Amino acid sequence: MPPRERIAARPKPRGGGSKRITRCRVFSTPIIASWTRDCMCGIAGFVSYRPPGKASSHRALGPMVDSLVHRGPDAQGAWVDEDGRVALGHRRLAVIDVSEAGAQPMHSASGRYTIVFNGEIYGFLDARKRLEQVGVCFRGHSDTEVLLALIERGGIGQAIAQFAGMFAIAIFDRQTREITFVRDRLGKKPLYIGLAKDTLVFGSELKALLANPHFDTPPLDLEALGLYMRYGYVPSPRSIFEGVVKLPPGSSLTLPVDQPPASTAELLKRVHSYWSAYDIVANGIETRIEDETEALEQFERTLETAIEERLVADVPLGVFLSGGIDSSLIAAKTAALTRQKPRTLTIRFGEERFNEADFAAEIARHLGTEHLELTLTPQAALDAVQELPRVFDEPLADPSQLPTLLVSRLAREHVTVVLSGDGGDEILGGYSRYAMMLQMEKLARKVPSFLPELVSAVPTGLFDRGLGFAGQLLPKRMREELTADRIGKLAEVLRQGTFRDRYREFISQWHPGELFLMARRNTPCAYGSAVVPEGLDHLATLMYLDTIAYMPDDVLVKVDRASMAESLEVRSPLLDHRVFAMAWRMPDALRVSSEGAGKIALRRILEKHVPRELFDRPKQGFSVPLNDWLRGPLRQFAGDMLSPDRIARGGLFDHRLIERRWSEHLSGKRNWGQHLWTLIMFEVWKDRWGIEAAAANIHQKG
Repeated sequence: MPPRERIAARPKPRGGGSKRITRCRVFSTPIIASWTRDCMCGIAGFVSYRPPGKASSHRALGPMVDSLVHRGPDAQGAWVDEDGRVALGHRRLAVIDVSEAGAQPMHSASGRYTIVFNGEIYGFLDARKRLEQVGVCFRGHSDTEVLLALIERGGIGQAIAQFAGMFAIAIFDRQTREITFVRDRLGKKPLYIGLAKDTLVFGSELKALLANPHFDTPPLDLEALGLYMRYGYVPSPRSIFEGVVKLPPGSSLTLPVDQPPASTAELLKRVHSYWSAYDIVANGIETRIEDETEALEQFERTLETAIEERLVADVPLGVFLSGGIDSSLIAAKTAALTRQKPRTLTIRFGEERFNEADFAAEIARHLGTEHLELTLTPQAALDAVQELPRVFDEPLADPSQLPTLLVSRLAREHVTVVLSGDGGDEILGGYSRYAMMLQMEKLARKVPSFLPELVSAVPTGLFDRGLGFAGQLLPKRMREELTADRIGKLAEVLRQGTFRDRYREFISQWHPGELFLMARRNTPCAYGSAVVPEGLDHLATLMYLDTIAYMPDDVLVKVDRASMAESLEVRSPLLDHRVFAMAWRMPDALRVSSEGAGKIALRRILEKHVPRELFDRPKQGFSVPLNDWLRGPLRQFAGDMLSPDRIARGGLFDHRLIERRWSEHLSGKRNWGQHLWTLIMFEVWKDRWGIEAAAANIHQKG
């Protein structure tokens, strides 16, 4: 069997190293430390098509693996084949026991396969028992070894189909001389793949690719940058760099190690979808359970199974509790399914209209959890902003990244694993923007087509004066809602010709044509080009599009990077693929009520555990007072990032447009906070990764 080098690091994880036992109703006996999982980790490696030799490849692999130490600070492993062609690296955070039997890279029993695995397989012990019954012997107790045994018996596709979990995998097959990459169904774990010269590189984060000494920092992908400026994230399969792609969720990619792909475009043509949200949604429509009671019972059983599987741990476990419906339900079920009450964790804001901490505390008291909270002050936010480019090595402009990072830091002081309520909004129609969009759609059918064009043509100053006069005649609440930027946005939405175009406009920030100095076309992405299953109404269409675009490339990126920066594992039961499938089989009445309230199924289940008055209130979301902070405590920092000289030196954007919007925002006439934050995050990221020159060079080439 090929050798594997392994270096043990810290003997004890942060947050306590005492040996704990967590009991769960799934098993009749507790799971103890000897059952290891290789869950919290990072993977990296490369294929050299002109192999430099084993020693040289080892030297190239080292910095890549080291760059991911935060994803697995307890141990690292490296394996390189004899001529240095294939190199696989792994960083590991062991739950309790850093044992050789669970270390990676791991070889299959026959020696045919070598794997690096980032993630978690749920229910792997059942698969292990089935394999043992047919004579398979195991050296250790990890889920990775079970996965390898299944691959040896039935192939990669058949093995993956048997599991629920979150994962990113690279596996080398000596017999076929191929390397295969696999990513989980909904995109919880990331996997970047890049091409440069004679090398294919891969890793859990971009920083691992950039750490390879043979992989120079690629030029910016301007089309990806245009998408980022529009949406606040870079949609898959693109990355911010040319020559680097993200493996899409629910897909695999197999490549020969002796013949390089000609380009990333050719590489993407070889991507195979082993699971698709499209198929699941289409099947859900065809197999709809019309009886609400039956559908809700099946959904609750499926969700409980997903939660139970995620409670198997021999380390301290907690729950992110915002006070909203999703996280409250996960906390309630966790408290009901465990003997020891879990810790719950939340963020408190000083600004009352953004604060749900009091609600979270009330729910925690009712459930009897050990509740912890952290107050996010403007100064703490400013300090955290400086860390964001290190955490998010691809630009991301979701302001909730700040509280997510800080609550992850708080959690890691007390627990190693947390459960979250991510996914409820997408699968059960919970976003408040859905109701707003449906109202605008009704308006679009009534408003004459010339009116939005007319509103868009009104000069800004005249518009402001008109609103100022009208505001004197309106109630205070209506004056606060009736702002020039909101009316302008509404006009732009109503100008679009189709429902999907209107939604794309509704969620858009900057338009490439107005922001870039060079003429930029609108690059296609899922919101405009993805095929949608037949039979979806407007609400279901929004949910589906957000599931395949916004959720994997914004929400899950935010959660993965923020939590892994603190060596914290986040498990999301609502994103179990079986829960997802069951949700799409439920009748529409269990998603949104006739009054427009979302997540009806979750509300009905939560009522069994928590009094309605503790959670039945308007949705606030995990947002921050961004507009106020940019005018106040973040003003100097934002002004530095948006200065005309700085923007002009970058050579990409119209500094006069940006200066005008920054001035309008500071005056209070407009709320451009999200637009400006998207620019600020790009500028901070650009500084951190030293690509100022690259941006200018690519402009000159254009």
